[in-house]
Amino acid sequence: MSGLGHNRGPALTGGKGWQLHCWRKARADLLPQLPLEVIRLRVRRAKEIGLDYTSYATVRATTGHDIVAFLYSSNALHLFRERQALAADRAAKLAAQSGVQRQLAAQPPLDPAATLAGLAAQGLRFDGAGRAPGLLTFPALREAVRGLLGGVPGDRVLLVGDTAVERDWCAAGRLAGYMPADRFFA
Repeated sequence: MSGLGHNRGPALTGGKGWQLHCWRKARADLLPQLPLEVIRLRVRRAKEIGLDYTSYATVRATTGHDIVAFLYSSNALHLFRERQALAADRAAKLAAQSGVQRQLAAQPPLDPAATLAGLAAQGLRFDGAGRAPGLLTFPALREAVRGLLGGVPGDRVLLVGDTAVERDWCAAGRLAGYMPADRFFA
């Protein structure tokens, strides 16, 4: 029975075969067919910034932008004291990373400047550091997270964190995504 708004197309309740065909066709029409060279460039870029291709492609497809910066929490780096040495596996992963900015959110009682100096003494370059936001109202949290980004648009920054509170920074700052530290440093 045709009603208001009916497009007079075939009924999708006619069987699973027709529904499956329609779904596959719509999905194929939606997804772009990337040239092989573009895929190779993106795989190379994912490796350069220290991500697996699946994670990189997911962020890229979600935001429509490349990742140009990472925001690390001191918890994700397992830094809990001033001038603490970074674990060897984490230091190696950060040393291999190139082509992106790195920002640090230092959890209290860490001093951002002293923590940044300690990382620099280990040969690790960070582009900036600030005090990690505490428990704030959403608008205040948004401003605090934006202040940590060093002028980079939020949808181009991937947050690497270690707690549920840090995951909330992603929504507040409209960041490109959140990656748990254990997955990033695996």
